[in-house]
Amino acid sequence: MSLPPLPLDAIDVGLHVPDWRAAVGAAGAALERSGSTGPGYTERMVGVIEEFGAYVVIAPGLALAHARPGPDVLTEGLSVVTLAEPVVFGHPHNDPVNVILGLAVTTGDEHVHFVAELANVFNDSSIIPALAAAPDAATVRSLLGITAPSGPEATNEESK
Repeated sequence: MSLPPLPLDAIDVGLHVPDWRAAVGAAGAALERSGSTGPGYTERMVGVIEEFGAYVVIAPGLALAHARPGPDVLTEGLSVVTLAEPVVFGHPHNDPVNVILGLAVTTGDEHVHFVAELANVFNDSSIIPALAAAPDAATVRSLLGITAPSGPEATNEESK
């Protein structure tokens, strides 16, 4: 297995947001826009952070926003949001954050697998700053090792 799907419409580059809630909201909106999640998933991601704290800030500058599988997860998916100015989540060591990944999974096993796959990507310490500086969605996909889509996905993305 590899990373979950990351269509171009699930990537937002250089957003301006006032706080971590808006940053997570942008990652959730990108998941919904890509068809991975339905209404309610974004609120659940925010709720996880409100309940359990900033553990989603998994490395300096990087947050992995997610919630448990549920009926609002239509299919596994990934979103990436980069921020023009970083925001504080409240993590004692890894704040501020300027790259937010949104992750949606349909099973607990998928969660474990995709988190492990993402960890492999971010073993390269240059990836987070490179993502933060990425000028466009295609560059984000390339940095994550995701090749250009083919077939119907490519057609859908090119028409947007």
